[in-house]
Amino acid sequence: MSEQQTTAAAPVAEAKAKNTRTLVGKVVSDKRSKTITVLIERRTKHELYGKIVAKSSKYHAHDENNEYKLGDVVEIAETRPISKTKAWTVTRLVQKAIVV
Repeated sequence: MSEQQTTAAAPVAEAKAKNTRTLVGKVVSDKRSKTITVLIERRTKHELYGKIVAKSSKYHAHDENNEYKLGDVVEIAETRPISKTKAWTVTRLVQKAIVV
């Protein structure tokens, strides 16, 4: 009986560990409560001309404790929609901002 329970519990644990998208970017705004704005910069090749072009996107990410500040490099993960514009949450701090 206990063997059946352990084998049945294993697929449930694997189902919880979903493959979610994660991105690493720089915090460009922390003015809103429990929300930061993260700038993600990508370098892609232009489809027609072949030149390397820098593209950027801004994402609003949930920061429950307001612990991340301007200039920090953070990792964000996709999650369920939290508000109209916010569907990402901060998972970890990659690099703290340099204080001048």
